Amino acid sequence: MQQLSGITVVVTRPAHQAEKLCKLIEAEGGVALRFPVIDIAPPQNVQKCQAQMGQLAEYDLAIFISSNAVTAALELMDRDWQWPKTVSIAAVGKSTAQALEKNRLTVKHVAPVPFNSEALLSLPDLQNIKDTRILIFRGNSGRELLRNRLRERGATVDYIECYQRVIPHIDPQPLYEAWKKVPNQKTSTSLLTSKKDVKLMPMLMPIVVTSSEGLKNLVSMVNPDHLSLLLSSPLVMISERTANLSVTLGFSGSPTVATAANDEAILEALKTWALSVKSH
Repeated sequence: MQQLSGITVVVTRPAHQAEKLCKLIEAEGGVALRFPVIDIAPPQNVQKCQAQMGQLAEYDLAIFISSNAVTAALELMDRDWQWPKTVSIAAVGKSTAQALEKNRLTVKHVAPVPFNSEALLSLPDLQNIKDTRILIFRGNSGRELLRNRLRERGATVDYIECYQRVIPHIDPQPLYEAWKKVPNQKTSTSLLTSKKDVKLMPMLMPIVVTSSEGLKNLVSMVNPDHLSLLLSSPLVMISERTANLSVTLGFSGSPTVATAANDEAILEALKTWALSVKSH
């Protein structure tokens, strides 16, 4: 049985990272509406990043925050550049580790489920790291948790901001048109079993958001005429932190939070949400 049959899911991942999740949704009978809210751009200061790459051998450990960080870092390297053998590599998540290994880089530490900074910090090898020099590959800005905790443990930690996250220039009209077509609390009871439930249901078009920055971008990309539709839409997320932010931003529903930060877990969260809707 296809558990997402008849449901349109808005996927806000960057365009180059969305296809796997979209295909998983479509395999379950859903319609994947691609609406990227983050785009990946080169760093503001390429020369600074290249200079930092030239000093990589001075570090003991390099941590890659995401697969985007891997791609961006490799683009900064000369073709004949070799990774220093004395520098170990850690990855925040399975997909990040896979991106590194695909480029023949050996990953020593991988964050376990749920594939986030907190999980990486839980690894035994990252507890006693006094006087360890660490370089974190990431985009512009972002969470400070990882650096702060590593510094508390006695490490020296620097950033190399090897890419920028920017708001894409895309036409929001496909999103607006999709909202007109899906059933909602005023126009349909097709997914519900009682009229009483109709008044309680939000728009039946879930939106997958995988970062707090992406959620903020999404709100800014929707015009005021459609903001109420956005804020009544159900959300599927990968962290409680972003779920809490949705409340602050005015979303009316309780987000569904995936058990891990990967496409398979997001799909399961979508199926859980769909089952809860159809069981009313």
